[in-house]
Amino acid sequence: MTATALALLPDFGLIVLGLALARVTGWSPAFWEAIERLTYHVLFPALLFYANARARIDLGAAAPLLAVVVAALASGMLLALAARAALRPPPAVFAGAFQCAFRFNSYIGLALAGRLYGEAGVALMALVIGVCVPLVNVAAVWALAAQSRGGVLRGLATNPLLLASAAGVAWGALALPLPDPAQVMLARIGNASLALGLIAVGAALRFELPRHEAAFAGAILAIKLAAVPAVAWALGLAAGLSATALGVAVAFAALPAASSAYILTVRMGGDGRTVAILLSLGTALGIVTLPLWLALVAPR
Repeated sequence: MTATALALLPDFGLIVLGLALARVTGWSPAFWEAIERLTYHVLFPALLFYANARARIDLGAAAPLLAVVVAALASGMLLALAARAALRPPPAVFAGAFQCAFRFNSYIGLALAGRLYGEAGVALMALVIGVCVPLVNVAAVWALAAQSRGGVLRGLATNPLLLASAAGVAWGALALPLPDPAQVMLARIGNASLALGLIAVGAALRFELPRHEAAFAGAILAIKLAAVPAVAWALGLAAGLSATALGVAVAFAALPAASSAYILTVRMGGDGRTVAILLSLGTALGIVTLPLWLALVAPR
């Protein structure tokens, strides 16, 4: 577990750097929003395209991994619905917080996959992200649909992460070549996306938790950081996944929720304050829970 924690330290160090920069510099929210937009719409899609375009992954062979992660996400959704029935949070609170039970931080996921499993891990993680992005977006938009001014299909058709992943998978499936200058440029863009994405996560951290929402927020955090990775681990073992595939599945399932959940919630009229709290606490707790889960699946 110590080795895994040390492997995560540089990535979480970038998150802490973002937190420090946001507190010390006084840079405006508009500055950080521009960083997030650049990363989300340009840099990160380039990384997803590059990872998938270079990979020669047999989708048939990857089917067990994809089935495991989709089932793990579905378990998060069902458990969040059960928590709503048991704890009865305000509708606006549930609408935004629901996605924090299954949404994932792709920046951290790709950084971890590359650091722990190399290029093969990045390719598998990129494939998993490409498949799961539309699923989590559909579920998140569904929960916010009562207050939404947009449509699910339009959101999916214009999602830059989904489009880039699909284009990369198609490029790789057709075995199309990538010229060397394009590869160098995409690799550098990908490195920039991981660094800026992690810094932006840190800049968005907030740690205030209202008492009257503590029980529901605690349930959502327990679902995302404990229950969902437990399901992925159990199903991955049952499916006989390889060591790398099992590590990717559990790492993916154990990721804290993405900061894009906050943007989506605010734009669709949900309770953004509760989502910001969940994102902040989830990221902070992930420093402890992620190494624990990854140590569980580390090769002996």
